[in-house]
Amino acid sequence: MTNRLNYLLFASIAALSVSACTPTQATRGNIVEDHRLASITAGQSSRTDVLRNLGSPTTQAPFDDNIWYYIGQKTEKHGIFDPEVVEEKIVVVAFNEEGIVEQVEEVDADRLNVPVVRRKTPTGGHEVTFMQQLLGNVGRFNAPTEDGPGI
Repeated sequence: MTNRLNYLLFASIAALSVSACTPTQATRGNIVEDHRLASITAGQSSRTDVLRNLGSPTTQAPFDDNIWYYIGQKTEKHGIFDPEVVEEKIVVVAFNEEGIVEQVEEVDADRLNVPVVRRKTPTGGHEVTFMQQLLGNVGRFNAPTEDGPGI
């Protein structure tokens, strides 16, 4: 009976540990499906057609309302590690002044690995040691007055 109980305990711990490592998936933004993208034709589709087929854009160009961006991303996170990008799609739709699609382009989604610099920004002042921090306020309090403690 003890062997069976040990086996059952081991199997349940193994099942829990394996299920704890299941990746968490997240989708952010608007990943445009290929069949929806194929329904947009340059020179024929209007803003309304684009909204109907692709939905509202993720963002617009800051200085040109005639350029819409559809940005979508799927990520997977394993345990405590940072999320990893599994799929990413960026589509740019450009309109002319009449609101007709001029260009539909899928942007190459090669991610750039931007290095993080861990330097500190120098600030004015001086470095304070641990002892200066510990003993820095000794003797800096106001003396009590007749009305009560000093402020």
